[in-house]
Amino acid sequence: MRRLARIALAAVIVAGVGFGFLLWRADEPGGIDDAYTAAFGPADLGPVDFEALERPGSPNDALACPADVCPDEPDFVTPTYDVPGARLREIVAAVAADDPAAELVYSGRWEETDRYVVRSRLMRFPDTVNIRIFGAGPGRSQLAIYSRSQIGYSDMGANRARVARWLEEIERRVAAEG
Repeated sequence: MRRLARIALAAVIVAGVGFGFLLWRADEPGGIDDAYTAAFGPADLGPVDFEALERPGSPNDALACPADVCPDEPDFVTPTYDVPGARLREIVAAVAADDPAAELVYSGRWEETDRYVVRSRLMRFPDTVNIRIFGAGPGRSQLAIYSRSQIGYSDMGANRARVARWLEEIERRVAAEG
């Protein structure tokens, strides 16, 4: 019995050291990012169609959307901003660039969409953040943000907190222009 306990303890220690090594390597070849890709697929979960978006039943996503765009109930209803769409997109890109964990992985030149992968600090879990700008008349625009986790059932509110933080900063920057 004691021998079995020692073997189990040794296995746990070896696994812990191996996982620690993967975390230490992070985004380097052979690091935790590669391990997640091998286990769960690419970190970028791809595009979303906001007008037809069906959210999963799991609590690991957050949606900010104009009231008349998304069929699912958004966590945040975004306003119509008094800036042109191109300028709103620049503001959103600047806010995302200020997030040190965010990496731009796609920018749609014509469809007014951008996509980011944002990784958690400690475990480097990847979340995909989809952004879309909608025109709302001359000099006005609307914004949709959908942030979702690739790994796990719950994200402990990380996506919701990120969307709230980004929206607050976007609104502050838009107001500063007015």
